[in-house]
Amino acid sequence: MVLRERFIGPIRPFYEMADLVKVITGLRRAGKSVLLSQIADEMRQNGVDEKRIIFINFEFLEFSHIRTAKELHKYVQGHIRGRSGRHYLFLDEIQAVEQFELAVNSLRAKGNVSIFITGSNAHLLSGELASALSGRYVKFRVTPFTFREALEITGQPDLQKAFADFMKWGGLPGRFAFSEEQEIRKYLMDVYDSIVLRDIVQRFGIRDLNMLDNIVNFLVDNSGCLFSANTISKYIKSQKRSISAEALYNYVGHIVGSMMFTKIHRCDIKGKNVFATLEKYYIADMGMLQLKRNSTSVSLGATLETVVANELIARGYNMHIGVRKDAEIDFMVDKGREKEFIQVAWAIDSEATLRREIDAFNGIPEQKLIITADECDCGQKGVRWKNIITWLMENPA
Repeated sequence: MVLRERFIGPIRPFYEMADLVKVITGLRRAGKSVLLSQIADEMRQNGVDEKRIIFINFEFLEFSHIRTAKELHKYVQGHIRGRSGRHYLFLDEIQAVEQFELAVNSLRAKGNVSIFITGSNAHLLSGELASALSGRYVKFRVTPFTFREALEITGQPDLQKAFADFMKWGGLPGRFAFSEEQEIRKYLMDVYDSIVLRDIVQRFGIRDLNMLDNIVNFLVDNSGCLFSANTISKYIKSQKRSISAEALYNYVGHIVGSMMFTKIHRCDIKGKNVFATLEKYYIADMGMLQLKRNSTSVSLGATLETVVANELIARGYNMHIGVRKDAEIDFMVDKGREKEFIQVAWAIDSEATLRREIDAFNGIPEQKLIITADECDCGQKGVRWKNIITWLMENPA
């Protein structure tokens, strides 16, 4: 089992803060349950009594009787009644409980329960939980395995082969149990179906599954490309369908809310204004990209850009697309005071390509980086270069 220190580390300082609920979100099957188990195991190793650890996975049959806030509250109270001191409550896939936020807030308010919850939908934060807790939570996002973590699983000594496999089949932990492509594809399809059915269709009462799949397919084929809602609408019309603007925004919102995609906004580099149009959407796992891609012309540049975007998310960076008058920069990232501008290209195959990538950074004083699949250093004029595998193998703090 891979110890996911990259994700546990930021959560560790909040273990004892009972007043703040620890909310862990991420794509279904990305490893949230295992992460919770690793946190609980760490507490046991640090001397926490087993009786003070309450772990509920709502996908397990033995907890199927807990489906309302009152039932959850009663169950937890029954475990802590009569015992003083701190308890640690782990609630996995909490969205299965109706009005769960009422129970979570009540238990938090008692002051003797440190609560950790996971969910496969970003709406946990933007809707129910946010209004109930009024800022009394901290959020963390878990991604599928990074390239470094995938190497820990496979032990593949040939980094080029390992990267080609990662580019194609991604890092969902469960897929590493299979070696045949047909088996991997079936596993990924099962995950996709569960995301669509449980995190979108059932939650939001979607009836037009064909429309939903059409929009997902468009986002997949355009992962890492700039486009607007109007572009999606034109695509839908090409499929002999029609959809209102409101319905389209709702569909896209539900899809992004399932954590299957991450939406990145454009931001003016000089004025730092965020633009409301022409976003990019990056799929959360390369295996899903391989599974659902319909386009016959595969853009290696856009695919590599998706790999970089997901790695930046795993590293905890805030991201925007950098916009200036005469150029755009793929990623404008920051983490605290650290700021960096990143361009991504599959290959620098000509002087014109190199000049275009380098000139995009003109006038930017902060750190500047080009990431490519090349082996030759093409950095110049204060712009650093890194090979994609070298960059992915780094372990930044």
